[in-house]
Amino acid sequence: MDDIMQPDRRSLFAEQPLNFTGTGGEYFRIWIVNLLLTIVTLGIYSAWAKVRRLQYFYRHTEVAGSSFDFHGNPVRILIGRIVALVMLGLYNYTIRLQSIWTVVVLVALAIIVPGLLRNSLRFRLYNTSWRGTRFHFRGSVGGAYRVFLLFPILSLVTLYGLAPFTHQRIKAYQHGNSWFGTTPFSFNAGVGRFYLAYLLVVAGIVGFFILGAFLGLGSVLAVFLPGKAGGMINPKAIFTALATLWAVGIVLGLSIGSVFHVVMTNLIWSNTKLGEHRIDSDLEILPLLWIGVSNFVLVVVTLGFFTPWAMVRLARYQIGCITILPDGAPLEFVDAGPEDIGAVGEEAASIFDIDIAL
Repeated sequence: MDDIMQPDRRSLFAEQPLNFTGTGGEYFRIWIVNLLLTIVTLGIYSAWAKVRRLQYFYRHTEVAGSSFDFHGNPVRILIGRIVALVMLGLYNYTIRLQSIWTVVVLVALAIIVPGLLRNSLRFRLYNTSWRGTRFHFRGSVGGAYRVFLLFPILSLVTLYGLAPFTHQRIKAYQHGNSWFGTTPFSFNAGVGRFYLAYLLVVAGIVGFFILGAFLGLGSVLAVFLPGKAGGMINPKAIFTALATLWAVGIVLGLSIGSVFHVVMTNLIWSNTKLGEHRIDSDLEILPLLWIGVSNFVLVVVTLGFFTPWAMVRLARYQIGCITILPDGAPLEFVDAGPEDIGAVGEEAASIFDIDIAL
């Protein structure tokens, strides 16, 4: 019986692709209950909804036959969310005042937010486990101020000329200070590779804008040239022009997002190691673009009810593109000691729409 319960040690040396086993119908039941209870409780249940959502996606993500788990405390998340909402309300109020208090609050946020983002990384990682072993984040407070405050300011001052550099330093801080139990992660992608990736994405954006400009110009001319010649403007031509411009805008946004996501995800994860184990990411642009476009259309057509299936489709593809490549050692790890981490940083990052996932 013990042999049946334990994983085959030989399989621990082989390539281990990640696999997502959830289904849209299954997650729909969780999603609709979360939505209804959050509305009925005026948002209070949102903390429990977040835990249920993360637990579903973590517990249906497998590698080497074992799934991940999420252990976040909903009460702590609720407290963190309340604190973050108070901060957001204070920020919005003082912005409207446009007085000395606006400057005071902005300076206070600049001082507080880097520490909160560090705490967000600590909270999310520590509450994630695989086979009973938890992740940890051990980045320094000084490092948080460099990558979340100093470098973004320098990027802004240089009109985002340092944006790729800032992005690389953030990922080096995030991945290079993460641990799984007592095994450290490492990050090996240099700044030059980030600049190259950004240049490729910018070239794609320019190409899409040129295409969109030609299509949009043609539609506009089709509408207004008849009027110039003394004829009537065809209402159908107006609709066609607006529909063309709208479609170009949607495709442009989804395409740019997909290209950037694919390029950066592959660059970041394919240059991340767990101990001596390499990680490979092979996302492709066209499949991700198709999922993004079809998800968008189906969510709109179903008035949002397709959202659970859209989330599952995206998770299944992205997770399935990640593979762990063991390097001469089995996937066996030793757990580290417990930590006590609050959820304020996690919720502040969410409410202020600060995404450090990439």
